[in-house]
Amino acid sequence: MANNNDNSAFLEYFGDTPKLRFLDFLIGNHFFDFNMTDMAREAGISYNSLISFFNDFLKKGIIVKTRRVGKSNMYKLNLDNSIVINFLKFAWSLTKQDLGVVESSSEVTLKV
Repeated sequence: MANNNDNSAFLEYFGDTPKLRFLDFLIGNHFFDFNMTDMAREAGISYNSLISFFNDFLKKGIIVKTRRVGKSNMYKLNLDNSIVINFLKFAWSLTKQDLGVVESSSEVTLKV
C-alpha cells in the first residue's frame, strides 16, 4: 500500500479511497488488461473493496472485459468511452501541473 509520499497527483488532489486508488491504477496502466485479483493487488486495495464497485464500473462502461485467460476474465480501462478519455486527459493534466509542465489549451491531446 502506498504511503502519502508515493501518491499520484490525482490522489493528492482528490483523496485516497479504494475507488480512487483503483482509478489511479487504471490511469497508469490504461494500455494493459488485468484480472480482478491483480487489479486489486496492484491498486493496493482489498478484493472485497473492488467487488463493491466493480460491476458499476462495468455497467457504466468505465472498464470493459477484453478476453478470458484460463479461468480469469481480463479487464481494462475502456478507451472507447468518451468520458474515460476526458477523465484520462484530466488526470494527466493534474500530473503535468504538479510537475510544472506548461502547455496551451490547443496542445492538450492524449494519444491512446
